[in-house]
Amino acid sequence: MKAKPLMEASKARDVAERLNYRLNGLLTVVVQDILTGEVLMVAHASREAVEKTLTTGLMHYWSTSRRKLWLKGETSGNYQLVREILVDCDGDAILAKVQQIGVACHLGRKSCFHRRLEELAGGKLEGEAG
Repeated sequence: MKAKPLMEASKARDVAERLNYRLNGLLTVVVQDILTGEVLMVAHASREAVEKTLTTGLMHYWSTSRRKLWLKGETSGNYQLVREILVDCDGDAILAKVQQIGVACHLGRKSCFHRRLEELAGGKLEGEAG
């Protein structure tokens, strides 16, 4: 695994400050496989997560359920190496193109987007309790 920082800390701080954090101080992050173009997941990032991502070259997020900074792969080993980041026109969402190590989905799938909408008519969601 070879992560490469995108920029040094002071530049990362400047870039992170220029983004538009809307929802509870968070950006929407769409994650795409750099090789296949497949959308792997959608998550949120705080300013700190953006700075960590830019200075380490590894995707960091804000976990809304655990309410803390989260390095993708920290416990699972399924890291995301940042290869390119694009910013949307409003500056409130980013598209991260990554090299995925292992799977992106916590259910063991390559992508979190593996079900068709019609499956919702059949009952519970995969991973849903009860």
